Amino acid sequence: MDWSLVLASQGIETTITRDENWALLVGELDYERALAAIELYRKENRGWKWRQKLPGTGLIFHWGSIAPCLLLIALFIVSRTSGMGLKDLGVMDSQRVAHGQWWLLFTAISLHGDAAHLIANVTTGFLLFGMAMARYGAGPALLATYLAGVGGNLAGYFIYPLPHRSLGASGMVMGALGLLAVEGISAWRTTRATYLIRRGAAAAFLVLVLIGFAEGTDIIAHVGGFFCGAIIGVALHFLPAITRGTATNTFSTLILTSVTLVTWWLALR
Repeated sequence: MDWSLVLASQGIETTITRDENWALLVGELDYERALAAIELYRKENRGWKWRQKLPGTGLIFHWGSIAPCLLLIALFIVSRTSGMGLKDLGVMDSQRVAHGQWWLLFTAISLHGDAAHLIANVTTGFLLFGMAMARYGAGPALLATYLAGVGGNLAGYFIYPLPHRSLGASGMVMGALGLLAVEGISAWRTTRATYLIRRGAAAAFLVLVLIGFAEGTDIIAHVGGFFCGAIIGVALHFLPAITRGTATNTFSTLILTSVTLVTWWLALR
């Protein structure tokens, strides 16, 4: 491409083709002049590093994000068809939390008020979970986003006046966005380019405003989940030795599974 621009600047018509390799075709009468122009261009730009590795490139999506989304869908179906009253048992009710039922901060994450609420969280969560899982590892990312969701519910508990009830995985989804907001730290640690952090944080905050401040949504849970996710993400970036690998992924998944089962057992007993 750069050679074709050089020749175009000299009034030489070119055609870019590709068979097995890229090729630049010129007219027979322009051949010698084209070679001379390209040779001069190469001499003038000797030592110029055109190809540079871009920070942050590589794996950007983990298809395992479909698993938590399917689980949310399954729990929604069970809550609607089982007759067990899961919604009333697991909803985050600030008065009940104040009386010691702390597990509701956890169980409310897996419940949804209606199909529209579920679809919004599943579609957005599928993308954000997938990107966070690719960057931080599947287990650590899901555990981090789950804890961020709990943080969002806890923020609602302290900020909203009593009584307050909330449910949904929105805080967890925003927690994944918070993890992605601080992803630039990994590139900054090697390049010291602070703009990478600023751009990532600014982009993530704009997404938070666009989808997290919609009318009728739990804005406190969204903002709380986002900032909890960002804080956890910063911590994970400075613990690289323990946030990767099969053992860490398995351990994180076991913790997440255990916490989910224990809190729901407390809600159902």
